Amino acid sequence: MVFSSRLIEEAVEAFSRLPGIGRKTALRLVLHLLKEAPDETHRLADAINRMRDEIHFCKICFNVSDAEVCSICSNPARRHDLICVVENIRDVMAIENTQQYTGVYHVLGGVISPLSGIGPDDLTIEPLVQRVAGGQVQEVIMAISPTVEGDTTLYYLSRKLSSYPVKLTTIARGIAFGGELEYADEMTLARSLTNRLPIESYLHTEALSPRPPQQSEETNELNTPER
Repeated sequence: MVFSSRLIEEAVEAFSRLPGIGRKTALRLVLHLLKEAPDETHRLADAINRMRDEIHFCKICFNVSDAEVCSICSNPARRHDLICVVENIRDVMAIENTQQYTGVYHVLGGVISPLSGIGPDDLTIEPLVQRVAGGQVQEVIMAISPTVEGDTTLYYLSRKLSSYPVKLTTIARGIAFGGELEYADEMTLARSLTNRLPIESYLHTEALSPRPPQQSEETNELNTPER
């Protein structure tokens, strides 16, 4: 792709680093911004800069927040004895959109994946154990995507928390194996939360169930069209 301006080329290169954005889409975005009034472009740049510089991660649950403690953890109307463990911030948003959950959250920051070099120490597992050890938590819901890495994380967490007097459950299998939690529709996700299972039953069932074949990352890249 040949550019008549070095500045446009640099802007396209910057946009194309975003997930799901190819160079053609990046060019369309850049050309659109050129047509906008300078105030609109500056407002977008300021919003991005403020988000990056001023955003906090809740010191309790590690969700994004405008303050040290997020609006969910600081809400006295929420059930603080019920913790829903999720992989990332997008999962919190997906569950909140169901308007069916009244507890609080704990964001792990990912799942255990030895192939990707992600181990338990790279996640917020120890802070979760400390929250449970405080004695106020009655139930921990594992709302982790049903993937190989997700099940590995689920098993590890169940072992870490098994010595505490807390009920361990997982969302029901309304979500297909290999599916991502954030892409589930709100009704399916709400039913999965409502019909959650004891974690021992889930792990026993998973141990007896055959796994579907997993696509390699190379195959996934070939099957994913550039937008």
